[in-house]
Amino acid sequence: MEIWQFGREKVYFCPATNFRNMFQVSQNECDQQYKYTIKSHGKKLAWDHKHDWLILLLLAVIDISLNIIHPYRRFVGKGMMTDLKYPMKSNTVPIWAVPLYAVLLPIAIFVLYYMRRNDVYDLHHSILGLLFAVLITGVLTDAIKDGVGRPRPDFFWRCFPDGRDQYDRFGNVICHGDPGDIKEGHKSFPSGHTSWSFAGLGFLSLYLSGKIKCFDRRGHVAKLCIVFFPILLACLVAVSRVDDYWHHWQDVFAGGLLGLVVATFCYLQFFPPPYNTEGWRCYAYKQALEDAAASGAHPGNGMTSPQQAAVDQSFDAMESGRR
Repeated sequence: MEIWQFGREKVYFCPATNFRNMFQVSQNECDQQYKYTIKSHGKKLAWDHKHDWLILLLLAVIDISLNIIHPYRRFVGKGMMTDLKYPMKSNTVPIWAVPLYAVLLPIAIFVLYYMRRNDVYDLHHSILGLLFAVLITGVLTDAIKDGVGRPRPDFFWRCFPDGRDQYDRFGNVICHGDPGDIKEGHKSFPSGHTSWSFAGLGFLSLYLSGKIKCFDRRGHVAKLCIVFFPILLACLVAVSRVDDYWHHWQDVFAGGLLGLVVATFCYLQFFPPPYNTEGWRCYAYKQALEDAAASGAHPGNGMTSPQQAAVDQSFDAMESGRR
């Protein structure tokens, strides 16, 4: 500790470098005190949420079933073919790539955060919330697809691959194309690629905005670039669906809105809003800290609450220069 004297006044303070080192040690100690790891709490946490995981499994089964059944065969007349004669193209973003960037990429970021913070509550709830977001979105999307049966922009060539169109006496199409192509041709609204992209990447965007405290009112606009990057990626996927003539613009607009709304609801089940002062941690982690404080001891250091409060006051006094 150093003492500087100005006239009759003496000022006591810690050197800046020493205080920063002391503060860094204090932060590490706090992290060690409140470590909730997979090994220590993971099994119990997963068991406490066993019903949620069972519901996820049920949602997956429902979504697979919705993809097996045939969608509604909407009337498609000759006068409607003007907007349905776009050429058939392959997907710019293949279907197998969607789970990679919409599910596995966010989970990889969740794991990296866990390796830094050792907070199994955050890891568990972020993964659970993400999976709920994409699966609920998938069920809603495929259910609407099957119920609406809107033809895709390339429906003409799916229905008449040789270019020779045929219609019944009511004016409805008589398709002679591949049954799989025809079935897929009635699943235009809404876009599944887009809804899944906005569900998974929208959830990731909300997660990142809370972790980097994007709305801390300090004016660091650069943080928005990090938050908007997943949304930009989802938007590019949506644009590719229109460019590939697999969807009309209304399909991708509805799919993006659906995915983002579901992601927001699922995120708020486990985390405070990103603009909240405690938006960086999940509700369960905060509750675990409150339970630990209510027990009269802080995990990892063996001190009671009054003793810990005295230590905290000592740190505050050093920082203000009183000691």
